[in-house]
Amino acid sequence: MEWPAELGGAAKRLPALAGRAILVRFLPDLTARGRRLESGTGRGTEVHAGSFPRKREMVLDAALRGKELTRIFVHEVFHFAWLRLGNARRLSFEDLLHGEAKAHARGELGWSAASRKQGLGKQDRRNRTRRWREYVCESFCDTAAWHLSGVVEHEEFTLSRRWRNRRAEWFERLWEEGAVRV
Repeated sequence: MEWPAELGGAAKRLPALAGRAILVRFLPDLTARGRRLESGTGRGTEVHAGSFPRKREMVLDAALRGKELTRIFVHEVFHFAWLRLGNARRLSFEDLLHGEAKAHARGELGWSAASRKQGLGKQDRRNRTRRWREYVCESFCDTAAWHLSGVVEHEEFTLSRRWRNRRAEWFERLWEEGAVRV
């Protein structure tokens, strides 16, 4: 897949990905209100990016630079991968997170997953509620960004080394299977 020049080297660390083209746009001052992404309004919650996998579109904040651009870009690309991953692989990643929850693992590999994890109760996991499924998706994307962006340390990387290693092994198996489509 070919990425726009505005990304600089942000896409260089990605494995080979297959799929239709994704429109990538940069807009200033991104915010989210409900399920809407807005630019320059000053209303809503500040966000770095938003992805619309069914529309094949990604929007990144124009202020992102360097390692943050790479980390956020990889996270957003993996929203597209999550949609096309297939139920068996999504459930496999979910099982990994169930194991972490049973072991009372704390921390996450990004703000997106951490903020959702904080609001979860045991019933969410047990009943596979929408909140749980959104957490699993965000955890998948944050893990991919941690694993592939080249950013070794970040204040948002709070998951212990033990659990990071297990997630890295899961992703390595995914690459070996050649199962990543966007």
